[in-house]
Amino acid sequence: MRRVTYSMNVSLDGYIVGPDGSFDWTAPDDEVFRFWIDEIREVDVHLLGRRLYETMLYWETADQDPSLDDSSLEWAALWKPLPKVVFSTTLSQVQGNARLVSGGLAEEIERLRAEPGQGEIAIGGATLAAEAAASDLIDEYRAVVYPVLVGGGIPFFPQDELRVDLELVETRTFKSKFVYLRYRVAR
Repeated sequence: MRRVTYSMNVSLDGYIVGPDGSFDWTAPDDEVFRFWIDEIREVDVHLLGRRLYETMLYWETADQDPSLDDSSLEWAALWKPLPKVVFSTTLSQVQGNARLVSGGLAEEIERLRAEPGQGEIAIGGATLAAEAAASDLIDEYRAVVYPVLVGGGIPFFPQDELRVDLELVETRTFKSKFVYLRYRVAR
């Protein structure tokens, strides 16, 4: 069965976005960006909430920017054709290789898991991940921890009463100061 993974950049105090809504501290260096390029190669479909979808829209046309370096062009070449499922109750349409869904996250994940394929079903966005976690649908949590304390904002982990036991699968310390943590849900 295809794994559902939740991966994001996160501050040391556990937030993906600061209290003012900014995430300017999440710009990856070359080594971390290369890591994310390698990670996206393992994904068959990406589930996104509205906010992350709107943030990532840039990559749908980024390949037309003559100032992009080779790594950014490589990311754009992988991201653009990747099937995306956008969950939103406010959008009326989406662009690129995306389709819009207004509800039914659990049903959508079960449908995708039943399809043939070995690649991952990736979830992006804390709100969407919280909904998946509440239904025990996430198989792995992956975080690139940034050495910054932002003091509040949108948390990486759902803020609920649900206990989830995890098994450490992988760690990596980047030369530049970042740490990657990968945990599998213990079932």
